[in-house]
Amino acid sequence: MKPGILSIDVGGTGLKAAVIDDRGRMRSDRQRVPTPHPCPPKLFLDTLAALVAPLPAFDRIAIGFPGVVRNGKVITAPNLGTEDWAGFGLADAVSKRLGGPAARMINDAEMQGLALATGRGLELVVTLGTGVGTAVLRDGELTPHLELAHHPLSNKGKTYDEYLGNAAYEKVGKKRWNKRVQRMLEIVEILMHPDRLHISGGNAKRIDFDLPKGVSIASNDAGLEGGAVLWKKPPKPRAG
Repeated sequence: MKPGILSIDVGGTGLKAAVIDDRGRMRSDRQRVPTPHPCPPKLFLDTLAALVAPLPAFDRIAIGFPGVVRNGKVITAPNLGTEDWAGFGLADAVSKRLGGPAARMINDAEMQGLALATGRGLELVVTLGTGVGTAVLRDGELTPHLELAHHPLSNKGKTYDEYLGNAAYEKVGKKRWNKRVQRMLEIVEILMHPDRLHISGGNAKRIDFDLPKGVSIASNDAGLEGGAVLWKKPPKPRAG
């Protein structure tokens, strides 16, 4: 059997990994450990190496990272609690630490989007977890990355992260948080008019209202399954 793809989904709360085949199907159980906090690069690499040690053979690596990434390097890592990430060449570092398989890396919401996109029209992915992630795809192709997480959302100037992230959920409670999610969906509809909106992330399960037409809650496994699409056709060079 051909070695699979090691797919890694980096989150502010949890670090997940699995070996998948070229169609995104799981070849192993999903492994998960809490993400250390703060989590500088060396500690991240040590934690990742221990996490993937029990997994079967792989010959490629796909990484979904929660921040702005470009050309295999991290530009921002707002939910990992340290400034050491700025400019860090994570793709090469992971490849070297895990024995040399080639590694590709994109934003974590974008990796989910690669798995979730139907390939028809304008699609938006919103991940609700430690923070808020977003990805925009047109006809299945990723568009330039937008860090909506750091854009003001509320009339008090709170960003998407501050308004909808896990800290906000714990502070305001489930009822008020759900009203905030509804408000976010209204704003996104006005802003983008997506044909389809996929909601994912650890807090997506806390949504308790009827979703508008064209909006659905997706499996969190998409954060790993998208690694197969990343290797099927690497993203075209783009700004952001």
